[in-house]
Amino acid sequence: VFRQMMNRKYLMMAHSLLAAFTLPAALMFMITGALYTWGEKGSYENEVHEIALAEPLSPELDALTAMASGKLEALGVSAPEGQPKVKQYGNHFLLEWTGSSKDVILEPTNDPSVAKLTVKDTTWYRTLVQLHKAKGGTIFKVYAAFFAVVLAFILLSGFIMAFQMPRLRGATIIATVLGIVTFAAVVWLS
Repeated sequence: VFRQMMNRKYLMMAHSLLAAFTLPAALMFMITGALYTWGEKGSYENEVHEIALAEPLSPELDALTAMASGKLEALGVSAPEGQPKVKQYGNHFLLEWTGSSKDVILEPTNDPSVAKLTVKDTTWYRTLVQLHKAKGGTIFKVYAAFFAVVLAFILLSGFIMAFQMPRLRGATIIATVLGIVTFAAVVWLS
């Protein structure tokens, strides 16, 4: 079976069809990754809401999540896809809840009887960046894992097909060695 899978005809067909099928995901990951490297992360449209408090906020995840969920429900806004977490910076803390289509931040204000809830709706490009950063729902995470496996297969099958051709074998070995050396040098210099 393995020998049959290494058949050039089979590899070419699988390589081509899987590349065509995953081209949209590849383009999304390449474009958002390249632009993110240069600081282009997309933007948000923010709405800020005040919440009256009976007592000051404390950095307890369950209580902050319940408060944020209640306010979101009252506003008719769905919760983000991700998991909420408490972040602390010195004496300041906030609840951060991120997803692909929106981020939510709940934090205390200078007035201990008022909290601030910020709902940050993503623009279309920021949604793609959030998906790239694994901030989407489970279905996209499964799709991204599938894409990673397919990408590995496409690269490996391309290498195998090139290596199987006697006139490309030497160039394939040289390109692979140069790729490894270049990658190692760039990582070391960075």
